[in-house]
Amino acid sequence: MDAKARNCLLQYREALERDIRTSYIMDHMISDGGLTVLEEEKVKIEPTQQQRAAMLIKIILKKDNYSYISFYNALLHEGYRELAALLHGGVPVVSSSTGKDSAGGITSYVRTVLCEGGVPQRPVVFVTRKKLVNAIQQKLFKLNGDPGWVTVYGMAGCGKSVLAAEAVRDHTLLEDCFPGGVHWVSVGKQDKSGLLMKLQNLCTRLSQDDSFSQRLPLNIEEAKDRLRILMLRKHPRSLLILDDVWDPWVLKAFDNQCQILLTTRDKSVTDSVMGSKYVVPVESGLGKEKGLEILSLFVNMKKADLPEEAHSIIRECKGSPLVVSLIGALLREFPNRWQYYLRQLQNKQFKRIRKSSSYDYEALDEAMSISVEMLREDMKNYYKDLSILQKDVKVPTKVLCILWDMETEEVEDILQEFVNKSLLFCDRNGKSFRYYLHDLQVDFLTEKYRGQLQDLHKKMITQFQRHHQPHTLSPDQEDCMYWYNFLAYHMASANMHKELCALMFSLDWIKAKTELVGPAHLIHEFVEYRHILDEKDCTVCENFQEFLSLNGHLLGRQPFPNIVQLGLCEPETSEVYQQAKLQAKQEADNGMLYLEWINKKNIKNLSRLVVRPHTDAVYHACFSEDGQRIASCGADKTLQVFKAETGEKLLEIKAHEDEVLCCAFSTDDRFIATCSVDKKVKIWNSVTGELVYTCDEHSEQVNCCHFTNNAHHILLATASSDSFLKLWDLDKKECRNTLFGHTNSVNHCRFSPVDKLLASCSADGTLKLWDVRSANESKSINVKQFFLNSEEPQEDMEVIVKCCSWSADGARIMVAAKNKLFLWNIDSCLKVTDCRGHLSWVHSVMFSPDGTSFLTSSDDQTIRLWETKKVCKNSAVVLKQEVDVVFQESELMVLAADNLKHLQLINGKTGLTDYLVEAQVSCCCLSPHLQYIAFGDEEGVIEILELLNGQIFQSRIRHKKTVRHIQFTADGKTLISSSDDSAIQVWNWQSGDYVFLQAHQETVKDFRPLKNSRLLSWSFDGTVKVWNIITGRIEKDFVCHQDTVLSCAISPDATKFSSTSADKTAKIWNFECLSPLHELRGHKGCVRCSVFSADSTLLATGDDNGEIRLWNVSNGELLHLCAPVSVEEGVATHGGWVTDLCFSPDSKMLVSAGGYLKWWNVVTGESLQTFYTNGTNLKKIHVSSDFKTYVTVDNLGILYILQILE
Repeated sequence: MDAKARNCLLQYREALERDIRTSYIMDHMISDGGLTVLEEEKVKIEPTQQQRAAMLIKIILKKDNYSYISFYNALLHEGYRELAALLHGGVPVVSSSTGKDSAGGITSYVRTVLCEGGVPQRPVVFVTRKKLVNAIQQKLFKLNGDPGWVTVYGMAGCGKSVLAAEAVRDHTLLEDCFPGGVHWVSVGKQDKSGLLMKLQNLCTRLSQDDSFSQRLPLNIEEAKDRLRILMLRKHPRSLLILDDVWDPWVLKAFDNQCQILLTTRDKSVTDSVMGSKYVVPVESGLGKEKGLEILSLFVNMKKADLPEEAHSIIRECKGSPLVVSLIGALLREFPNRWQYYLRQLQNKQFKRIRKSSSYDYEALDEAMSISVEMLREDMKNYYKDLSILQKDVKVPTKVLCILWDMETEEVEDILQEFVNKSLLFCDRNGKSFRYYLHDLQVDFLTEKYRGQLQDLHKKMITQFQRHHQPHTLSPDQEDCMYWYNFLAYHMASANMHKELCALMFSLDWIKAKTELVGPAHLIHEFVEYRHILDEKDCTVCENFQEFLSLNGHLLGRQPFPNIVQLGLCEPETSEVYQQAKLQAKQEADNGMLYLEWINKKNIKNLSRLVVRPHTDAVYHACFSEDGQRIASCGADKTLQVFKAETGEKLLEIKAHEDEVLCCAFSTDDRFIATCSVDKKVKIWNSVTGELVYTCDEHSEQVNCCHFTNNAHHILLATASSDSFLKLWDLDKKECRNTLFGHTNSVNHCRFSPVDKLLASCSADGTLKLWDVRSANESKSINVKQFFLNSEEPQEDMEVIVKCCSWSADGARIMVAAKNKLFLWNIDSCLKVTDCRGHLSWVHSVMFSPDGTSFLTSSDDQTIRLWETKKVCKNSAVVLKQEVDVVFQESELMVLAADNLKHLQLINGKTGLTDYLVEAQVSCCCLSPHLQYIAFGDEEGVIEILELLNGQIFQSRIRHKKTVRHIQFTADGKTLISSSDDSAIQVWNWQSGDYVFLQAHQETVKDFRPLKNSRLLSWSFDGTVKVWNIITGRIEKDFVCHQDTVLSCAISPDATKFSSTSADKTAKIWNFECLSPLHELRGHKGCVRCSVFSADSTLLATGDDNGEIRLWNVSNGELLHLCAPVSVEEGVATHGGWVTDLCFSPDSKMLVSAGGYLKWWNVVTGESLQTFYTNGTNLKKIHVSSDFKTYVTVDNLGILYILQILE
């Protein structure tokens, strides 16, 4: 054995001996040739589990490289992935020529790759179909490292999956073509939510070594993007195997420049994807000889010795390996019943079973019926219980232990009997076995026991309730994922409406489920079971759905946010808020910290109407020209028309064979055009819903359609994934022009108001403007540049420009890309505003004809109607982040400037706002007793306003540059200010005297008044100075840092101060000494803020990496590091710099501001609570003296007044 492998075994010997169960591992090693039966006996005679493990490792240490690999594979196979990971570094490289081959010519390298990729094992009885396997392998070789698709297609039950798995059991193929590995995904018949779960699981699997670990993707487009990056960066040259694909739209999620092998019943599924395509048909099923070979293996006879009836049985099985296996399993048990089973198959006495799948498979019905009838009565009942399992779902043993009230071993014995009879399949790629039925077997059982299904689901729920509480399921329980994904399905199927509502309207369940699988599946369940949930209370259902939608970006985060705290931010009438408040009060009694956002009522909801007319993602919504109607379409293949004012439904049309991607009203409102994944464009009568005309010229799906605004000569523009736009003349019913220029799918197109220009958006990251008359390109804007950041290389960045909409005057155009909306001025190409509200990707935006409102539709299944004025005003009236706050007894006053030149005085308790003056305010402050306010402007002018009578005092001497900081002294008689120049001005505004403090070489960063007419100032020049503000003289001059001094804090006992700097250090100084007491090193970013505790014994410092450090002031020792989890790639809206800090009066708690607000336990350094603001980049936090009220403003200009819940 290699020294490296041997050392690895010795290093982790203790962990291996403690954790492994030897019996299963030895089974694998013996079948693999890595261990002899004699050696197994040696291990077995040891008395305890640990001693047996120790003996096994002792034996392996004396053996060769091959035994090490065999042991490693056995660990993987038995689900000891963590232990296998420890040994991974020691796995010796064994080339194909020298590696021992195990059963069937499969090398240990192949076993490892397939086991890690989740490729299913060979069936119990396996017969190779060399010709077909070779055909698949040849096509895979043809991919030659380039993106492409190999499709294995054939009828249900013909053995496609077994063939796909067999094709990759080849050392040369894996080593030469797919060194990055093989990844198997069982797809099946899926809706959007099911596909998202499959993608989430795949992304988790692919990013297991965790530098890439992130929250789960929240929607299919995000998952597609994540998968692309993982395949490109972490798993290049790997093969993705998609088993049992039913729908073409599913493949779009994997259309990512990958190499893909897929099995399907419909070879046209790859029509809508890009790349090379190869096809392997498996049309005939098994030939006669192969069928006889399977039977001979089942009954353990030579093929030549089989009785005559064997030939007739194969004929009746019609080539299906599944049916042949069912009959073979019966014959193995009853070898004398050839004649009997043949008669049963020929009599077709079970033909009463109606197939619920689209394949009429009589032979399978017969074989299944015979197999089930031959079971013992008790076994028949157990098998009947499996009728409620869903297709393509692998069920852990533990679920069935709960259903049948049995121990694991008893359940595995029963299920193994079904596996032996080919009535069930087992997946052994994990710690525990998981079982599943073939799709056709599910169809058979569903039909056979249709009348009993409700009771069977009820039994499942009753048993679950005996063993578990829904929200107390622990992620380390092997069945926990099953219950989170399917508990609601079983309740709905059992008709247990009361229990379903109690589950779905429980904040505990939402917390538990979203923490594990994210919010997308829950949102889907709210839509799926809406008809049941609405029976209880449609408002409550709406509350929960809205809560999930608007907080979805947080509910996928790590660490998981406190869901009760999020619930407290909901409107007070919401059921979510009421449940959260109840829980918060109970937990607050036990010392938990919660915050109430007391001024949230003043935050307006910008969307006026939210409707959900579709049962799946809404791809498009548009106004009629008179603004009275809204048409929408989506993934459910329908076109819906409803009233704009109320949401009342007017029309519902099953419009296309596939998803409907866009709809548009003609200028005269007589027609609605729709376009679809089925490559067709259709024109409908908008009142009757009658089909008028079909256009069929695009070679790929049609993404968008739009009519001209001129009613005399109507043109229709269409945009397609074939990268072309087409202009159709509806009078002549023909295509007038084809527009070339985009290099990728064209997603959207819009005529300008006077039909002079046509705008188009594309997956190539551009917005293009075309001249309609000449059909030539007029202008191109690269939108991709607005998403680039230093972390992600430009070539890896994919920005798909989704959609656009012109304003009525044709001067501005709104564009959506990823989850952002931009409003551009066409002449200057300047962005005007952006707005937020949708959880998921925005598919379309559209202004109303009069421009007063606009529609957006999204993957979150909502259509939102926004008021333009409110959105633009909301974006226009934004509070600046430099606010001043005075806490006075029960009063709380906030002075804030907005960007429309107003100075606002806001009563924090009542929300009442006084607009005081108009000025270009750059900073402002309140006097200690709320008698005066002072403000500075961009011209360097300073003014004081007396609140009682409105009298204004203006400083005679202005600063040379913008005023940045302003503050009254404690008696309110003197005003101190600094600006972008290097001087500090001291203005005794009542006497009119001025003192100028001039000595800093660069801009003054800030200052703080001290006692006895002293002032501390710090600057970009790296110095800190102490001034006498009466004489204007410097009393102390500290040269603190080589770089900018970013902040200073003064100790409450007034003997010390701290300085922090861009040089990544902080220092503690004594006012009496010009050299520092302590230099605090360890921060990896600029140290932006610091604060002393109330007793002056502790100092907290915060940096630009989001880290907070707690120091002992007397000796400079580091006590704690408080570090939020690093911000993940692509989620730059939270985290970031620590900009402000404040200790509680008892020095036991600390609050920090940055990307959000966070409260910390000073004693342990642990986080106590997080408050997520709507925006981010908080600059300062104002805290009341009792540490119970907090005020801040985010970068969206939203004011937060928070109070500790008691």
